[in-house]
Amino acid sequence: MSGAGITDVLVVGGGINGVGIARDLAGRGLSVVLCEKDDLAEGTSSRSGKLVHGGLRYLEYYEFRLVREALIEREVLLNAASHIIWPMRFVLPHSPEDRPAWLVRLGLFLYDHLGGRRKLPGTRTLDLRCDPEGAPLLDIYTKGFEYSDCWVDDARLVVLNAVDAAEKGAEILSRTACVGARRENGHWRIELANQVSGETRTLRARCIVNAAGPWVNNFVGRVAGVNSRRNVRLVKGSHIIVPKFWDGTHAYLVQNHDRRVIFINPYEGDKALIGTTDIPYEGEPGDVKVDETEIEYLLAAVNRYFKEKLHRSDVLESFSGVRPLFDDGRGNPSAVTRDYSFDLDEAGGAPILNVYGGKITTFRELAEHASARLAKIFPHMGGAWTARATLPGGDFPGADFVQFLEDTRSTHPWLPKRLLRHYARLYGTRLRMIVDGAASVEDLGRHFGADLYEREVDYLVAQEWALRPEDVLWRRTKQGLHLTSEEREAFSNWFKIKFHRPNGVSAETQSSS
Repeated sequence: MSGAGITDVLVVGGGINGVGIARDLAGRGLSVVLCEKDDLAEGTSSRSGKLVHGGLRYLEYYEFRLVREALIEREVLLNAASHIIWPMRFVLPHSPEDRPAWLVRLGLFLYDHLGGRRKLPGTRTLDLRCDPEGAPLLDIYTKGFEYSDCWVDDARLVVLNAVDAAEKGAEILSRTACVGARRENGHWRIELANQVSGETRTLRARCIVNAAGPWVNNFVGRVAGVNSRRNVRLVKGSHIIVPKFWDGTHAYLVQNHDRRVIFINPYEGDKALIGTTDIPYEGEPGDVKVDETEIEYLLAAVNRYFKEKLHRSDVLESFSGVRPLFDDGRGNPSAVTRDYSFDLDEAGGAPILNVYGGKITTFRELAEHASARLAKIFPHMGGAWTARATLPGGDFPGADFVQFLEDTRSTHPWLPKRLLRHYARLYGTRLRMIVDGAASVEDLGRHFGADLYEREVDYLVAQEWALRPEDVLWRRTKQGLHLTSEEREAFSNWFKIKFHRPNGVSAETQSSS
């Protein structure tokens, strides 16, 4: 739909909102370019609590519409990508010192019924003195509740949206910054800079969508040179990873002394992910890091409830992200809305749509609404389509992941059970692009440790914009958590040697320029 040499839309930002919007617009027939100054999902979108959820605690702030919409989206996404999104049960031990039991039960009743729940089981009351979920908890906690939400591999959700966008015609430019944008004769003249090679490129676009997350206002003022009526509020959220210390696949949700809730989730099989904090943040988003006081806070929240006490030495890894929340003027960071807002500036006949706020669970809906805001600018684009579409790899017959595992095990009997599950969880039906043609584990190439083999790395470089070792280890896969430091170093050295071209141009330069 673009004119000669003019792209319809430039999307700035390779987080979940940016790739979701690029996918939605490309699927409607628009020409789309997406640029991201770092790796896809390198910022906020890989540093979340990794949940697709309605936001139980938001009910306390009367965010009923937001919770309802998120609960509806929870099932939409579960149908779209059941390889990277799956149900999880959460145990909420009741503490008489905190919210009264009747209030918790009322909240859970609303949570069960606001969103038209169909697939997930409802809430049940637990007797923690005899139900197995109570075994690791202190004896003072005798009553609890169990409810449903969903787990998500957040970074892979971003990448799969980018893959789908690219297959629908979008151009995805990772490690490419938008360093200049000026209105010129009814369109945008844009300067893009490859962050690896230093090469620049000029692009003309009819419209810009600014989905830069924590950098949204920086882009508005410093790059585009325009003003916005909205503002973003930065809130730091930190997580820690420890060895898993309970039996079962369920998670826990506990309340700390300050009435904030902390998630304690099973992670990567033998680990636990604990978070999050909510702290106002004023610094550069790219410099965010976990403070020792946050680690102490999270450990204290766990130790308030569990018999097995965690210590600082139990923390295997930690990470921190900056949530770009829409600033609604509330003082308490936990009370700031997780809703989203748009600011459309159409001056000079060259529109820019700035995106504020949002959460992983509602990214698809946000993208659909963003496209609707651009409908008058592109009146011939197609209609909404993503609500019933699957993400790459999620096209299981009947959305039955378990049956897919069984079918793949019969067609690839040489695949070890753990490795098959690893591939199935990350790639779904597209695991065949990695394993087809192989007749043994040895055919997968060099083994780097844990479940990481050369064929998977080749796939990630060729198909998913993995340009550096850390892109593979920490975002496309989580194998960095399972490799030793020596194995990670060996992998990085191998990667840099293999993906280097004889002419001196590295694979990363060629892929992103």
